[in-house]
Amino acid sequence: VQSAECRVQSAECRVQSAECRVQSAECRVQSAERCGTTTENRGISMKISTKGRYALRVMIDLAEHHTGGYIPMKDVAARQEISLKYLERILPVLTKNKLIEGVHGKGGGYRLTRDPSDYPVGEILRLTEGDLSPVACLSPDAPPCEKASECKTLKLWRDFYEMTNRYFDSVTVADLMNADTADLYVI
Repeated sequence: VQSAECRVQSAECRVQSAECRVQSAECRVQSAERCGTTTENRGISMKISTKGRYALRVMIDLAEHHTGGYIPMKDVAARQEISLKYLERILPVLTKNKLIEGVHGKGGGYRLTRDPSDYPVGEILRLTEGDLSPVACLSPDAPPCEKASECKTLKLWRDFYEMTNRYFDSVTVADLMNADTADLYVI
């Protein structure tokens, strides 16, 4: 009898736990809706993903090892300790937008199409990350915000957005190549 009661209590606990998870998920959705980050625009985030960081590393590597010829991507992958499979997801974006050019086959690989000083970090991040807006209403493809005229924080977000873009656009691949890395610890 005691074992059966324990099983019933355990089942009730699982049901309560599931209800809590549902309530927690509902709270997250309500919070996201209040902050303008609903599921339709969930892709907007100021956190730079692995794709953006790795794209920068690839561009720096291609710049540092530029000899005029094409650099095999397996060499870049080995030096940067990035899987070749993951790089195959990044390279088409860079190639399609003419930041790099590639040749297949023997003697093939990739190379920059411009001088490293002509690649602003902002350009690379916007290509790989999408828009860098901190809130949905500032995204270039966002519909006009109904609350813009009364929003007390809009100027804050707009200034932050402009400052972020100005900063990323002021740093180039050449700057990163020449950066003093003695104090940096890579995780």
